[in-house]
Amino acid sequence: MEIFLMLLAIVLGFSIVVISVPPILRVARQKQLFDSVDERKIHTSSVPPLGGVAIFLGFVLSTIVSTDGYSFDSLKYIIASIILMFFIGLKDDMLVISARNKFVVQVFAAALLITLGNLQITSLHGIFGIYGINHISGIIFSLFIILAIVNAFNLIDGIDGLASGLAILASFVFGAWFFIAGHIQFAIMSLALTGSLAGFFIFNVFGQRNKLFMGDTGSLVIGLIVSVLVIKFNEFNLFKTSNYYIANSPAVSFAIVIVPLVDTLRVITIRLLNGKSPFAPDRNHIHYRLLELVPSHFRVSLILISTNTFLIALALFFNHIDFNVSLQFFAVFVLAILFSFIPSWILRYRNKKAAKNKLLANNPL
Repeated sequence: MEIFLMLLAIVLGFSIVVISVPPILRVARQKQLFDSVDERKIHTSSVPPLGGVAIFLGFVLSTIVSTDGYSFDSLKYIIASIILMFFIGLKDDMLVISARNKFVVQVFAAALLITLGNLQITSLHGIFGIYGINHISGIIFSLFIILAIVNAFNLIDGIDGLASGLAILASFVFGAWFFIAGHIQFAIMSLALTGSLAGFFIFNVFGQRNKLFMGDTGSLVIGLIVSVLVIKFNEFNLFKTSNYYIANSPAVSFAIVIVPLVDTLRVITIRLLNGKSPFAPDRNHIHYRLLELVPSHFRVSLILISTNTFLIALALFFNHIDFNVSLQFFAVFVLAILFSFIPSWILRYRNKKAAKNKLLANNPL
């Protein structure tokens, strides 16, 4: 029965998205609802940014249907927070709103999850020698985690298939662990997101006339759901209640969302060092750098998803050999940072070599 519900969540989420995309596209074309094209955007044609509407419908409906019969008290607060993210994202996609107003709604949605949904970090599992934390610290840290992940997925959504591909990876890994560890409600929720994103991925990556983007509507909703999975994953691993207990769960969960988090940290740091606002858009994201080396959205997305998969496997291996959680957290973080700068280093070397060759050509001996 549980396996049937897992499959139902995936298939239903996928089917709802696939069925809902064509009418969404028709409305977008009739109302001229397209993503703007400017010098900062990679795409050169008008594409509807309403994929998040389909993802929202697929996830919410498949989760509600597939968890029917299970006690899932926090689900109503999770969905309420998702609805807040959905509407603020949709408004931003249609009208464009200030970063401040969007951030205020994010804080409100996160606070709703933490206070009423009882979604809160209560322990750091020994990272830097810290275990249990008090209630206020837990609220602040939980708020930070939610906002960081939400905005990381919002910022990583720059090329076809990247944000959805990374979220598919994260939701599937979390869903698999929730299932084998016996947390069926959250396994269903995770796999409902996997199925919904898989349906969107097809249109986003392989669509021609039926192509669409997820927009802020999608990235904000996805980030919120993944943040819920991260916090529950860590809380469920506080005590060894099953054979699938993961002692170093903070490091493992960090590895699962490492690519969007490190990319966000990297670009914000570069902006601040250049005296710019951390919210100022630019082309310093790792996927933009990789596109200069590998001119294919799909291949760049596969490279970053594969890198994320490798870091997850490495974190799980460290956990298996009982590697110190602080050292593991640090090792995964450093490896991710080093990788994020590799494309820029290659480009800098290539540009220097090209400049040298040009100089030699203009000044032959």
